[in-house]
Amino acid sequence: MKLNYYPETDSLYIDLASSPSVESREISEGVVLDYNSHGQLVGIDIDNASKKLDFSEIEITHVPGEVHISQ
Repeated sequence: MKLNYYPETDSLYIDLASSPSVESREISEGVVLDYNSHGQLVGIDIDNASKKLDFSEIEITHVPGEVHISQ
């Protein structure tokens, strides 16, 4: 899983799987869910992310894998 923030568009993309998206559904204004060809959720796109989310603190707990921080 990857969290990718794009400041130029103020969008956050949460990449849940490596398979490509073939269908997208907007579930609320500016929040789009991406699905693969098997109907599995593979990504979440959030527009105007800084207005919808608090980026001042991100807490990660009980993750059963390695956490990598890129800047």
